[in-house]
Amino acid sequence: MLEIKDLKVNINDKEILKGLNLNIKEGEVHALMGINGAGKSTLVKTLSAHYDCVVKEGSITYKKKDLLELDVAERANEGIFMSFQNPIEVPGVNNSYFLKTAINEKRAYAGESEIDTMDFLKLIKEQTSKYNLDKKLLQRDLNEGFSGGEKKRNELIQLLLLDPDLIMLDEIDSGLDVDAIKTVANVVNAMLDGKKSVLMITHYDRLLELIKPDFVHILNDGQIVKTGDYSLALELDEKGYEGIGIKDETK
Repeated sequence: MLEIKDLKVNINDKEILKGLNLNIKEGEVHALMGINGAGKSTLVKTLSAHYDCVVKEGSITYKKKDLLELDVAERANEGIFMSFQNPIEVPGVNNSYFLKTAINEKRAYAGESEIDTMDFLKLIKEQTSKYNLDKKLLQRDLNEGFSGGEKKRNELIQLLLLDPDLIMLDEIDSGLDVDAIKTVANVVNAMLDGKKSVLMITHYDRLLELIKPDFVHILNDGQIVKTGDYSLALELDEKGYEGIGIKDETK
């Protein structure tokens, strides 16, 4: 699904990713871990076409297409979804209208007919009730005045309704209580159908206990320096980064 080769990325003229390589196949769950400043968020932001990220070298192939040739809207319509660390507030844009527009843009891109209002409301009811998510969030403006937990739950509603192929979670578990983390895991696990793939950034083993990764990657100083299975996350939790031979290059 995704092949990244020798990726070098600058932010504000500073090199953050320094020749990163990563392959993700259909149906795989990958966890990305590392100290703050290692480049984790830069990677998923680059995959999402964030304007801060300037690709200097390397290639990214997504579903046999050159991802770097696609703009941010095309990437979303091709099935890439990113849940942000801290979703921004957009006053004046109704949450429900935003979502319905996004769904219809994706359907138009795929040559499908628009979803009508009744089917949209039915879809919202089905998905939110299945995971006990508050559909009243959709009556408000996009993230405006939302608590941290409400923003994360709203991201889950977006995830369910947009039904992406590559799910990228940038610390979606930060600041959440145990029950909320279980809800995140239930939603993601239910979506794993053997074709969808996940790339999740986390500092905590709690989420990885619930969404078992096939691969765990340790990112340090802009490169993946260690890869293993779930046991690597357990070892990291027990010993810390220095204990598994990872030095903090920012010090």
